[in-house]
Amino acid sequence: MRTYDLTPLMRSTVGFDRMAQLLDSFARGDDASAGYPPYNIEKLDEDSYRITMAVAGFAPDELDITTQDTGLIVSGRAKDTEEPATVLHRGIARRAFERRFALAEHIKVTGARLQNGLLHVDLVREVPEAKKPRQIAIQTADGTDRPHTLEATADAAPADATGGKRAA
Repeated sequence: MRTYDLTPLMRSTVGFDRMAQLLDSFARGDDASAGYPPYNIEKLDEDSYRITMAVAGFAPDELDITTQDTGLIVSGRAKDTEEPATVLHRGIARRAFERRFALAEHIKVTGARLQNGLLHVDLVREVPEAKKPRQIAIQTADGTDRPHTLEATADAAPADATGGKRAA
């Protein structure tokens, strides 16, 4: 396996230490919990996501969902139950697990439900008003204000000197 040294990059950046930690953890790989329980991550729309985990055999009181800083931890611990005297085949695992997800900035957990052996955890991106693009008025020489957007949208073509749009 190749290793990458991010030290030169980290010498010239400020505030990206969390990204370096994420890259380092992905490079190391956490093979202990790589396959259990299986899960899907879905993007429902522009700002909504869902994590679906297969947790067959677990009751709601045996599952725990915790958010901490920019992390989501889903864990399960089956309670001891009296089993039949002889189990001929055990195909449903029900073993303890802990699955960690790194959440981007402004991602919040909005709810969770257990349905048909699947745990659905709903997430939404909630960007605060202070972080959203805003229009700034530009004053002209005669003192009137003309609204102007500082943030360009991805679908807008750059304007030429006459104020018209150039062909892309």
